[in-house]
Amino acid sequence: MENQPRGDVSRGSSSVTAQTVLGGAADAAEAASNSRVLDVVARWGFAVMALLHVVIGAIAVALVLGASGEAEPTGAIAQLAANPWGPAVMWSGFIGCAGLALWQLSEATLRARHLPRGERLSKLVSSGFLAIAYGSVGLTFANFALGVRSDSGDSTAAFSQDLLNRPLGAPLLIGLGLTVAGIGVYFIVKGLGKKFKEELRHFEGTHRGHLISGLGVAGHIAKGLALILTGLLFVVAAATNDPDSSTGLDGSLKALRDHPFGPYVLLAIGAGFIAYGAFALVRARFGRM
Repeated sequence: MENQPRGDVSRGSSSVTAQTVLGGAADAAEAASNSRVLDVVARWGFAVMALLHVVIGAIAVALVLGASGEAEPTGAIAQLAANPWGPAVMWSGFIGCAGLALWQLSEATLRARHLPRGERLSKLVSSGFLAIAYGSVGLTFANFALGVRSDSGDSTAAFSQDLLNRPLGAPLLIGLGLTVAGIGVYFIVKGLGKKFKEELRHFEGTHRGHLISGLGVAGHIAKGLALILTGLLFVVAAATNDPDSSTGLDGSLKALRDHPFGPYVLLAIGAGFIAYGAFALVRARFGRM
């Protein structure tokens, strides 16, 4: 048998060594992502998001009664920043959301690498999107702590305008809108199918578990509907070349008030957000990480 050329052997050995080093680094990073510290901080992030959903739901209900407010994360954070402990609450929220974003990022990459290819791609999209979303909320907390505030509707419209001014901007904005709406559909399917029970088995089979399950169903459906409305506004903005149409969650919910049964739908979504917040609070304490 002929000997393999020394150059090929050297390159093959280098490739195996590189793969071994990268694999070891990924294993070490995954072990770090499973640390007790990150677990606690990520759970705190879930609790922060739960509180934001409750506040957003309360603002949505108040809108039906004629009150003012912004029914989206920025508006909810503004409400929390108004209390005497505002700066401490803001930095605490930032830390929790940053930890939760990091945990979701590890879910999308480090832990997903052990899954089959199809599930890996699905996890990359879902957890990757959540990592970006939680990171964005964390930055909003940090901005409020530093005294930098902005209207989310204006920010969303400005983002849409900037995207529409770029090559292929309209298709990209439509793709973004359909992605957000698709995640909304995912939340509804997850709620109706009670698939969230995979994340929370602590109370399964108990009377308390039935109540938590009901909160989970109502909350996931309400959040899904809100995301679908938000995503459709991106699509409308791209189709009509009117970036002002994409006003984010607050604008999509306020637009419901102008329709015949809109206030009732808005009231239901607001109540659903409060239910989701209550469910998420239980998830923060007892959920599987």
